Amino acid sequence: MFKERTPLSKKIKEAIRPTPMKRRISECLFKLKLQERKLDRTSYHMQQRDQALYGKCVLAVQGKNSELASMYANECAELRKMAKVVLHSELALEQVTLRLETVNEFGQVAYTMLPVVNVVKILKSQLEGVLPEVSMELSQVNETLEGLTMEVGEATESTFDLSASSGESQKILQEANFVAEQKMKERFPELPPIPTSEARV
Repeated sequence: MFKERTPLSKKIKEAIRPTPMKRRISECLFKLKLQERKLDRTSYHMQQRDQALYGKCVLAVQGKNSELASMYANECAELRKMAKVVLHSELALEQVTLRLETVNEFGQVAYTMLPVVNVVKILKSQLEGVLPEVSMELSQVNETLEGLTMEVGEATESTFDLSASSGESQKILQEANFVAEQKMKERFPELPPIPTSEARV
């Protein structure tokens, strides 16, 4: 998969006259919220698709057509795997945007940004096979945020505790995972037991 690179002219311009940090964080926030909305829409469509497949699966079970019921149940299972990835990413992005808003409002705190960078990087990889266009957007945001974190570190001559930031990003992802599990149970009903194929005489 190809990755869109920042145009060279833009990089040169940035090097000569850097865009104020607050503005760059605002641009990242705008892009992240846009991806959040895309994930929300995708999640809704997946739920609708699952309802249709679930209905067909129930009808097949009632009609004792185990082969058809099994096919629909497998489709539901695959769809739900992707739906969980989308939902988890959406919830984690919510946490990320909240943290970035705090950074933007109360000052550029680099150690607050490091976990955000880590989470965006993980979500980018997670969504690569599910929603490549969202993954590409997150890749660009990640590039900007990594640059900002390095700049803040250089400007303040700070050294960051990478293990602490890694623990913080894991916490964000785990919380998102926990909420995603709950929401999956609410939105996606348990699949009916599939009748076993009866041996034909």
